[in-house]
Amino acid sequence: MNKILKSFLIIGLGLGIFTACDDDRDSNPTLISPTEFVLNTPAISGTVIDLANSSSIEISCSQPDYGFPANVGYYVQVAFDESMTDFTEIGNVNAGTKISIDAPLLASTLTDMKVNKGATDVDFPMDIAVYIRLRAVMMTSDNKAIEGTEILSNVVSLNKVHLLFSLPPVNTPENLYIVGGFNEWNWDSATKMIPVNGATHVFWSMVWIDDAGIKFNQSKAWDGNETGFSGINSINGDLAGNIKDNGDNIATDTPGWYLMVITSSVSGRNLVYDIQFNKPEIWLMGPVVGNSDWKEQAEGWLCTIPDTFNASFVSPAFAASVPGGDGDGVRAYVKIPTFEWWKSEFMVFDGKIEYRANDGDQARVAGKAGQQLYLNFATGEGEIK
Repeated sequence: MNKILKSFLIIGLGLGIFTACDDDRDSNPTLISPTEFVLNTPAISGTVIDLANSSSIEISCSQPDYGFPANVGYYVQVAFDESMTDFTEIGNVNAGTKISIDAPLLASTLTDMKVNKGATDVDFPMDIAVYIRLRAVMMTSDNKAIEGTEILSNVVSLNKVHLLFSLPPVNTPENLYIVGGFNEWNWDSATKMIPVNGATHVFWSMVWIDDAGIKFNQSKAWDGNETGFSGINSINGDLAGNIKDNGDNIATDTPGWYLMVITSSVSGRNLVYDIQFNKPEIWLMGPVVGNSDWKEQAEGWLCTIPDTFNASFVSPAFAASVPGGDGDGVRAYVKIPTFEWWKSEFMVFDGKIEYRANDGDQARVAGKAGQQLYLNFATGEGEIK
């Protein structure tokens, strides 16, 4: 790869500054491919290294010879075999030949590597050999790698690494968001799912599903953690037969509103999602229906279901007036199987649909006999009129 780099300094690759002698002003540096790059064997190579009680592991190396003083970046690679076939590169680029490996980062990386090979938390602690090498590459003045200048060091070993299970616990999600064809796959306008009161691992939402489909995620982003059809452990519910896979989107040939209920759980290091797709039924409850028996899914008090996206669910006309405030009010809910109705209730306040979720009892909203409740889940708006 030897070649003369004409005008090497002019293009600003930051490979070093050379002072030209008066009799050699036209000379240019010659880039050569280094043939040797030595990672020194650490003094602690043969001693017990307890990562849980260490802050860092110090290693050092020689600088590869590129033919002139170069700006070089170093990357740490670790593996469980000396051939480095299963290596993982950790941390950020290091600028000098004395490198400090963060011990907690190394511990979590090694734990993750072991888990990926089938280990579980009961297999820890373990005493293992860890192999290390460096990848060196020449960098520009703004620390960008220069293609074709990479070289790998020799491999050194840390023979007695004591490794505890060093990964954070996997917990069920605190939030879930839905994106799909209904909002042109825009996370900024994603639908936030509602936790069932007292069951933070169970979420529900009214969602419009069509042949384009939907996905969901713990964050409002395309970050690689979004879940599609292949990520569902089981599909159940009244309308489960309508759901299909469309390019790993959760889709249907029967477009419409669905009451989507996600039950999340943890198995080992994996999140498990079991999903129900139920009829999108909204019910009225309480004195507004003309009786005080508080019967769930009482006959005659089911809202109409719109057959288009941007349209409202409409309740039957109220049978009785309710004062709101400190008295009785209009109350509405969806029925989540196995949960009491009030754990998934909601109401309209100042034109917006607000959910009880995991908060306390909602304020009471007044309604007059003959009025109806209108709920538009496409816009999140509603009214009583």
